Amino acid sequence: METKTNKNKRFALVLGVLVLAGAAFGITKYIHSRHHEETDDAQVESDISPIIPKVPGFIARLLVDDNSVVKKGDTLVVLDDRDLALRVLQAEAALENAKASLAAVRAGYTTSQENVLSSKSTLQASEGNIEIAEVRARRAEQDFKRYEELIKTNSITKQQYEQAEAERDAALKQLEVAKRQREASFRETSARKAQSTVSDRNIALAETVVKEREADVAFAKLQLSYAYITAPAAGVISRKNAQVGQLVQAGQSLFALVTERQKWVVANFKETQLEKMKPGQEVEIEVDAFPHESFKGKVESISPATGAKFALLPADNASGNFVKVVQRIPVKIVLTESQEKASLLRAGMNVIVDVHID
Repeated sequence: METKTNKNKRFALVLGVLVLAGAAFGITKYIHSRHHEETDDAQVESDISPIIPKVPGFIARLLVDDNSVVKKGDTLVVLDDRDLALRVLQAEAALENAKASLAAVRAGYTTSQENVLSSKSTLQASEGNIEIAEVRARRAEQDFKRYEELIKTNSITKQQYEQAEAERDAALKQLEVAKRQREASFRETSARKAQSTVSDRNIALAETVVKEREADVAFAKLQLSYAYITAPAAGVISRKNAQVGQLVQAGQSLFALVTERQKWVVANFKETQLEKMKPGQEVEIEVDAFPHESFKGKVESISPATGAKFALLPADNASGNFVKVVQRIPVKIVLTESQEKASLLRAGMNVIVDVHID
């Protein structure tokens, strides 16, 4: 009887201890839940850049392999660039030809300008000749009229009269010739001015062609530079999909570069957990791969929409029977650890995050 009583006491004691332990655990969890929000629906994220060629070609050299660590600017792939180099030579030859054409047009323009100046000088000289011829014609006309009056009174001989008449006629002819020369000089000057205007347009056109050929050279050199594919950032090569001798096309993915610039965590919290959550709150992160390590971070931003809204086929609650499902909202958490410690993490690792909401 006494033994049974002792057993009952021990059972009651154990039960009491368990109740107290459960109560303590429950109180602890309750207090913790009032100041923390936790989820295990979280993963490490990182920038993953696809390495793609900008020009098609055969792979001549492959300088990296899976899991190779690279720095920004390191050459990863070299394509066969012989055809691209020939295009550069062709573009440069076309540029030299365009420059030669421009030089010829400019030389013609210089000659045209000289011809215009010469024509202007000739025109000015012809106008001066007209003035001289007009003076001579007026004087010859006056002399002839005087001789015409004198012949009537027999004051001069007939020979003198005829000579005066001949001098008048010659002066008028010279005036007519001078006027025709001026007209010819004017037409020549106008024609050469028009030719000079055409030369101006030809120079502008030739200069445009030179600029186009310079752009062709720059473009050909740019295309040639694309034969050397370099790392856009420091990181680790993954998902290699290229071999030496392989023909690749522009836009074809050759590798994935997991960058080392920054890593962050995307945690999907239930919508009921976001009441007190805001950017800047401290976060403790536990990583499944490193159970004895703890990482620090802080909330950077909260997504403006639930994860379901970005799904390929979002749920349509307007049709059929509706079942309310608690939605999850992505929260971005940045690491505040050193770069060395953050480098232990890999994109896609599962983590548990605990946000201090106070």
